[in-house]
Amino acid sequence: MDPSADVDESATIGAGTRVWHLAQIREDATLGTNCVIGRGAYVGPAVRIGDNVKLQNHALVYEPAVLEDGVFIGPAAVLTNDMYPRAITPDGTLKRDRDWHAQGVTVRRGAAVGARSVVVAGVTIGRWALIAAGAVVHRDVPDHALMAGVPARRIKWVGRAGIPLEPSGPAEWRCPETGERYTEHADTLTLTPTEEPTREPARQATE
Repeated sequence: MDPSADVDESATIGAGTRVWHLAQIREDATLGTNCVIGRGAYVGPAVRIGDNVKLQNHALVYEPAVLEDGVFIGPAAVLTNDMYPRAITPDGTLKRDRDWHAQGVTVRRGAAVGARSVVVAGVTIGRWALIAAGAVVHRDVPDHALMAGVPARRIKWVGRAGIPLEPSGPAEWRCPETGERYTEHADTLTLTPTEEPTREPARQATE
């Protein structure tokens, strides 16, 4: 852990996790094992982060976000928590914690959020999805979706390797890197189970 990092004593940091220069980990945050928290990254109070997660430089993860195992948050990406932000109440006084309700972003296993993208409060990003750099995500993202633009829309499907999938038949897709196959149904993509080789039953010994 870099000496310049600001890690609250109530935060839980898993074994092998590295926190780099000027990063801040707030009170009651939980980080799993083997994570990398880049320079200037921010993790808000009570944020929950799984194992093998990477927050790149200056990524901002506001409470009460949940990042599952294997998530990637790119440089300067922002996971927001306020749907209707205001500094003051209607009577002109400064807002306090009791004056608003934080809604965290949830990022499911293996998903990646590209550099300088913004994810709006309350959104869930599905497993193995990929958010392109600079995108603004304002609604939930299905598993394996490649989202781009402002506002973000799905432009392709991606596999677990992060590579865009290629069509291999009606409503069927294939990863050119791993060979994994996927099936599309009602705007949902699922990994096709690998068929195990058929084994003949063992022959019983005869006299």
